[in-house]
Amino acid sequence: MEHEASSFESSEMLANHVASSPLLSESWRLCCDITTAASPSIPGQSFVMKQVGSIGYVAFSSIISEAEAGICCCNGNLVALDDQFFSPLNKQINEGEEEPVLVHAGFLRLFFSIYASPSFQTQMMEIIQKSKSIVITGHSVRATTASLSTLWLLSHLQKSNSPSLPILCITFGSPLLGNASLSRAILRERWDGNFCHVVSKHDIMPRLLFVPPLHFINQLKFLLNFWHLSMTSPQFQTLATQLNNEQKAEIFRSVMACLEVLAQAEEAGSETRAFWPFGSYFFCSEEGAICMENATSVIKMMHLMLMTGSPCASIEDHLKYGDYIGKISYQFLKQRNSVDGDIPESCYEAGVALALQSSAISSQEPVSTAAKDCLKMARRMGRTPNLNVADLAIKLSMINPYRAQIEWYKACCDDSDEQMGYYDSFKLRGVSKRDSKVNMNRIMLGKFWDGVIDKLENNDLPHDFHRRSKWVNASQFYMLLVEPLDIADYYRNGHHRSKGHYVKHGRPRRYEIFERWWKERRVSNEENNKRSRLASLTQDSCFWAELEEARECLDNVRSERDPNKLDLLWQNINNFEKHAVGLVESKQVSKDVLARNSSYVSWVDDLRELRSQLRQFSVKVPTLVNGKLVP
Repeated sequence: MEHEASSFESSEMLANHVASSPLLSESWRLCCDITTAASPSIPGQSFVMKQVGSIGYVAFSSIISEAEAGICCCNGNLVALDDQFFSPLNKQINEGEEEPVLVHAGFLRLFFSIYASPSFQTQMMEIIQKSKSIVITGHSVRATTASLSTLWLLSHLQKSNSPSLPILCITFGSPLLGNASLSRAILRERWDGNFCHVVSKHDIMPRLLFVPPLHFINQLKFLLNFWHLSMTSPQFQTLATQLNNEQKAEIFRSVMACLEVLAQAEEAGSETRAFWPFGSYFFCSEEGAICMENATSVIKMMHLMLMTGSPCASIEDHLKYGDYIGKISYQFLKQRNSVDGDIPESCYEAGVALALQSSAISSQEPVSTAAKDCLKMARRMGRTPNLNVADLAIKLSMINPYRAQIEWYKACCDDSDEQMGYYDSFKLRGVSKRDSKVNMNRIMLGKFWDGVIDKLENNDLPHDFHRRSKWVNASQFYMLLVEPLDIADYYRNGHHRSKGHYVKHGRPRRYEIFERWWKERRVSNEENNKRSRLASLTQDSCFWAELEEARECLDNVRSERDPNKLDLLWQNINNFEKHAVGLVESKQVSKDVLARNSSYVSWVDDLRELRSQLRQFSVKVPTLVNGKLVP
C-alpha cells in the first residue's frame, strides 16, 4: 500500500496558514463591531464593509430581530435557489441530472432582506472595484447570510465574465444552509475552497439542523434570544432561566442522536438528509485547530467533539469564538513540541496525533480511538489529487494519437481536391475505414475529457487544476479541434429537428466549462507574444453551429410573409454575417472555412444571390448598421 500525504496533513497546513494570518482575527473583530453597533430592524445597519489595504471585508451582524428569529424557526423548509441570483448552481438541475439545489427558506429570506437594501448593492459594487480580494464573514444565523452573499457574488462575477477576484467566506458558528445537491453544485463550480466554516468544539448551532424536523422550535427561539442578548445586553443572565437544564438536555440529546446515526452511516445518508455540509470546516479548541473538507469526516468529527461536551457547554460555546481565535495564533506559534503518550513510529502517526491534540481530544478519552479513525478516514480514498493529475497526464499522452489522427484528417480534408473542408467532409462522410476511425477517436476523446470533468467535480483533483496552463491549453485545443466534428455529427443525424439547434440544446457541458477556463486563465507575456497551435484553428468553436442556424434563417426568409418575423430573421442573418466577416478579416478562421465548396462559402453565395434577386424586384433588404436594422 502506498503511503502518501493525507488530507488531514494538508488540512493541518491550511489551519496553520489561516491561523497565522490576520484573516480570522480581523473577521471576528468586524463581526463583533457590527453586532455591537447594528440595529436588527434596519437592514442597512446589519452589515459593514471596510477596506483593509487591498482586502475588502464584508461583515454581517450576529443580531437578528425577533421577527427574523421567528422566520428562521418557523420557515425551516427547503426552497430552490433563484436562477436570477444563483444560476451557475442550477446548471445540472436545468439539465435534469439530479435533485434541485435547496436551501433553508428562512435563511434565504434573511439574505434577500439585506440584498434589497440599495446601500448593500451599491457598497458591494464599490468594494469589488477597489479590492484585490474580498473576505465575507458572519457569526451565528447571519453567517448563512455571509454564505449566500458569497454564492451570489461568485455567481454574479461568473455571469458577467468579470476578471477572477479571490473571495473567501469565513463563518463562525454557522448553521447548515442547504442540501447535498447544494454541496455538489458548489464542488462542481470549484467554489468549495471559497468557504471556511469555523466551528468551536462543542457549539450546538452548526450541528442543530441535522435534526429533522426541528421539534423544539420554542426552545430554539429561546436559544437565539439568549445568544443575541448575551452579546448586547449586560442583563442577559435573566433570560437564561427561560431555558432550563431539562430543555437544554433535550436539545443536546436530539442532536447527539441524529449525529450518531449519520456518523455510523459512512457515505450513506447524504442523499436522504435535508441538510449537508459544504466547504472546509475549521474546528477550533483551546489546543489549536484542524481543517477538514470531506463532508462525512466533518460530520464524524462534529459528533466526536460534541461527545466530549455537555448540554450547557454546547450552548455556551456558541459565544466563545473570540476566546478560541485569540488563542489559536498563539498555539500555532508555540507549536506543540510533544504529543500525548508514546512517541509515534512514523511521520504519518505523528500527524494523526498532532491533529488529535489540536481537536482537544485527549488520548485517554473514550472517543480518542474513533477520532483517530476519523482523521485517518479523512485521508482521500485512493490516490491524492496530485497523483490523480499524474494519472491523467499519462492517460492524456496515451490518447494524444487519437487527436493526432484527427489533425491528420483535417489536413487531408483541407488539401482535398473536393475543397469541401473539414466540417462538411465529416458531416457528409461515408462508411470508409478512415471516416469510422475519426468518428471513434472523436468519441474516445470526449469520454476522456468528460472523465476529467467528473474527477474535478468529485473533488479528486487539486483546487487549482482548472488554472494550470497545461490543462487549460490542452482542453482549449481539444475544443477547437473536435467540437466542429460534434456539431457536424449533430446536424448529420438531424438532432436539430428533434431537440433544437446545437448551441442551446445540444452542446455538451464540457465545452462550456473549457470556455470558462480559457477566459479565466492567467496569460503570461511570453504566451501573448508567441503564436500557438491554437491559431491554426477557427477560434469560435461553435462557428459551424451558428452557420447552420443562419442557413435555416436564410431558407425561412424565402417563405416568410410576417413582417415582424421577417425582420427578426434578417437580424439573425446580418448578426452572423458581421460575426463571420470579423473572424475572417482578423484571420481567426482556419482554411477549411473558406474552402471553395464549404458550407460557409455556399451560404455567402446564397445570401448574395437572394439580396440581388430582392433588389431586382425593388424589395428593401434590411441591413445591420450600428446594431439596428435599416432598409
